[in-house]
Amino acid sequence: MRLGAWLVLGLVATSLAGCISAGGRDGLAGTLGNSVGAAGRSSAPPPGALIGGVAGQSIGRGLDERERQRAEQAEFQALEYGRPGSPIDWRGDREGFRGEVVPGPRYRVNAYDCRDYTHRIWAGGEPQVARGTACRQAEGGWRPIS
Repeated sequence: MRLGAWLVLGLVATSLAGCISAGGRDGLAGTLGNSVGAAGRSSAPPPGALIGGVAGQSIGRGLDERERQRAEQAEFQALEYGRPGSPIDWRGDREGFRGEVVPGPRYRVNAYDCRDYTHRIWAGGEPQVARGTACRQAEGGWRPIS
């Protein structure tokens, strides 16, 4: 195996070990509101469904709280239900504030389902792009590891 692949595997394992040591739901922060799946069904993600997604990073800087929640809900929907390569769109109340989350295929790292994803956010101008990897936790939430 190439050195780069071993390095990535080591980083993933280290990140997951930190997630496990946080323990249960008490170690998770944040709650998402109701979200609507691709089939139009409403589902409430579990508490802590997505912790620290890309919407909370610098690319989400121009978003208001409601837009940030919609972006986080789209991230959860993409990770939980999305087909690889198919975008999950979200729109803000303000003109020009929108985004899309494109999930990659699921893969296993130890006992965890993980996915890479790309989140494009238009905050009144050119799109800003962030890429991440998240792994599904035992209690049903997704935790970004990169």
